[in-house]
Amino acid sequence: MEIGGRIRELRAAHAMSQDDLAARVYVSRQTISQWLTVTRLT
Repeated sequence: MEIGGRIRELRAAHAMSQDDLAARVYVSRQTISQWLTVTRLT
């Protein structure tokens, strides 16, 4: 599974928005958005 798909699943399971997750892991919402659109981590 792609990392973005896994993040999406976990956010949905915990009813978290991108903003909520970003605050939780101390990154920007834009960073979360990039993680969701990336197919693999390099």
